[in-house]
Amino acid sequence: MADIETDVLIVGTGPAGSATAALLSSSGVANMVVNRYRWLANTPRAHITNQRVMEVLRDLGPEVEAEAMMHASPQEIMGENVFCESLAGEEIGRMKSWGTHPLSKAEHLLSSPCFMNDLPQTFMEPILFKTACARGTQARMSTEYLSHEQDADGVTTTCRDRLSGRDFTVRSKFLVGADGGNSLVAEHLGLPFEGRMGVGGSMNILFRADLSKYVAHRPSVLYWVMQPGADVGGIGMGLVRMVRPWNEWLIVWGYDINQPPPDVTPDFATGVARQLIGDPQLEIELLGANTWTVNNCFALEMQKGRVFIMGDAAHRHPPSNGLGSNTSIQDGFNLAWKLAKVVKGEAGPGLLDTYSAERAPIARQIVTRANQSIAEFGPIFEALGMDGGVDHDKIQRNMEARADATPAAEAQREALRKAIAFKKYEFDAHGVEMNQRYRSSAVVTDGQEEPAFPADRELHYAPTTWPGARLPHVWVFDRAGKQISTLDLCGRGEFTLLTGIGGEAWVEAAKTIGAELGLSIRTHVIGPRRPIEDHLGDWARAREIRDAGCLLVRPDHHVCWRAVDRAADPAAELRRVLTSILAR
Repeated sequence: MADIETDVLIVGTGPAGSATAALLSSSGVANMVVNRYRWLANTPRAHITNQRVMEVLRDLGPEVEAEAMMHASPQEIMGENVFCESLAGEEIGRMKSWGTHPLSKAEHLLSSPCFMNDLPQTFMEPILFKTACARGTQARMSTEYLSHEQDADGVTTTCRDRLSGRDFTVRSKFLVGADGGNSLVAEHLGLPFEGRMGVGGSMNILFRADLSKYVAHRPSVLYWVMQPGADVGGIGMGLVRMVRPWNEWLIVWGYDINQPPPDVTPDFATGVARQLIGDPQLEIELLGANTWTVNNCFALEMQKGRVFIMGDAAHRHPPSNGLGSNTSIQDGFNLAWKLAKVVKGEAGPGLLDTYSAERAPIARQIVTRANQSIAEFGPIFEALGMDGGVDHDKIQRNMEARADATPAAEAQREALRKAIAFKKYEFDAHGVEMNQRYRSSAVVTDGQEEPAFPADRELHYAPTTWPGARLPHVWVFDRAGKQISTLDLCGRGEFTLLTGIGGEAWVEAAKTIGAELGLSIRTHVIGPRRPIEDHLGDWARAREIRDAGCLLVRPDHHVCWRAVDRAADPAAELRRVLTSILAR
């Protein structure tokens, strides 16, 4: 007999674990989350928060989205990605990043009701964790996962109370390992991984200092410092990252992974800060320092039986592109509704097999992208003559040569401009953030061909209602004229059917099949003199179906089926599709 029983046990209270707990509790599913530490994140590791994750927070409730925005640094101060010799020294170049370029900003505004922002993990985690606990999650801190055994009916997990030293067992229907890059749950499952851990070494220095005079006129979250002779990362580059504008900062300094990690004393940390900022008299308030490894590793499978992994347990990569916590929270958004449907008896266990089918390809994609972004600094180093050699005087002369009035210098300047602009694949890759399309048995395409991407799929989001894609956002209106995002018509743990005038038979079919399956299906008829109207015509352009057709949208905002026009037997069609998706 286990000491504690619950429906879902989650190991880890990071962005993935806390988001999953909050989503499960919002759906009324009993869950417990454990954390081996006494509290939540104590360093602002993850920070870039993209639109898709803000949509997940919005789905948890407008108050959750509002609290996140209250603590976040807004998008407008994120975007002058600066390359310089030091913060006080000469600027080498810059690029507008994170949707702040006017053309990119327009794409962002058209793509989502939510805004990208900079929200350090020290703020994000408490919001998600508090939301989970307030809605019913049982949380245990200072509680360490030791092992688990699964059988046909559930999972028995052994944990240790680190305060008393006592071991206890938790019996759950399902176990979720959100226990980070050194996941013990993943190790015990024996899941296959591809790639390599520890491909590079880095060190963080967290400190307070008012740097307004160096940065407020060119706001950014990232200042890249090129300093030959500094031995930063072995190539003369370090990063000064804004944590809070403009008085809390994080320096990232590389070290040789083949050597022991450096001892970050207060004197050493102060020296690094002075060097990269370019102020030899700078006094800092050192808040902390830690070393970490750059990884290039992802799970080929993210589940086995009743046990799942997510977040850094499944995809381990550098912070390039700001994809870490964003992908982790989206893992939770994908899995939570499926667990809820199975726990409530609304779906068969086969639905859970679609989690790995849908999210493992995303893990591969974002790990590959993040590591590729590191390599794409190469052209900048080449243009500056930073060849990684030890002749620092030569490198300094190469950098200074760009100011000469010579054909070679003109070519160097052009190469540098192109190299910096190319970094949009790291710092303005809207498509990487928004173009996730799923292929699994939880999506029914009926043979409809996937539309091609009209522009670079990494840089530009391509909205489509093709089954597997996220429902496009456009603004529609209620009868009082208040605008509502199409995404707000959906989600919150339920399937949604969207149709137009002439599609009322789909609404009746949804009532019939919903009652038959014991499933709540939200319905909306969009059109003139209906509760939801399309005054701008944007929905008619985005939906890719006729008025009498329908879209079936999953609780995670992804379209799972569409009928382009009316059907002879709508109830039969919905029954076929939903029993397939729900593995009934």
